[in-house]
Amino acid sequence: MYAVIETGGKQYTVELGTELEVELLDVEPGQEINLERVLLVADGETTAVGQPIVADAAVSARVLRQDRGEKTISFKYRPKARRRVKKGHRQELTVLKITEVRLGSKSAAAEAKLVEEKAEADRDRVAKAAARQAAEDAALAEKLRARAKADEASVKGAKAAKAAKPATKAADAKETPVKAEKPATKAAPKAKAEKADAAAPAKRPARTKKDE
Repeated sequence: MYAVIETGGKQYTVELGTELEVELLDVEPGQEINLERVLLVADGETTAVGQPIVADAAVSARVLRQDRGEKTISFKYRPKARRRVKKGHRQELTVLKITEVRLGSKSAAAEAKLVEEKAEADRDRVAKAAARQAAEDAALAEKLRARAKADEASVKGAKAAKAAKPATKAADAKETPVKAEKPATKAAPKAKAEKADAAAPAKRPARTKKDE
């Protein structure tokens, strides 16, 4: 919603929150004033045009400060008369901020307040959702950290058990007595000799002269 107002002999197009400099007004900073000459109010497709002003429209503003405009130079001269006049001027201004634009029962400030409340509710909802998600992420991270520590401890335990197993075997081997081998019996060579004699062919007796 915007409006066209008139003050100080000039027309301005304003809407909610607009800051503008107007001709000097007899007001104090911080004061709320009503700008009575509203020439036009437009709200979307609805437009109210005054003749010359809109009857059921109102524009309110807050005085921010009194200020002075930029310096302007006025220079006059008359040729061939040696006349030169130079003047400087800074216009006194009043800085206003529009706080309300109203047309009948419609209020720009009320609509802006509703929009702000809705935006605030959306921000709160998003913040709560973000906080909840952060808490869930932290819990999951803690759970994963604990599981990683448990896995690391189990791996260390398995390595320690594996390293301790050969040491135990070596200790068992040290402690187990070695059995002495029994000496071979003396009868074994004798038996071998008897077997060899039995296997050998019998020798014929030597022939004598008598036998001839």
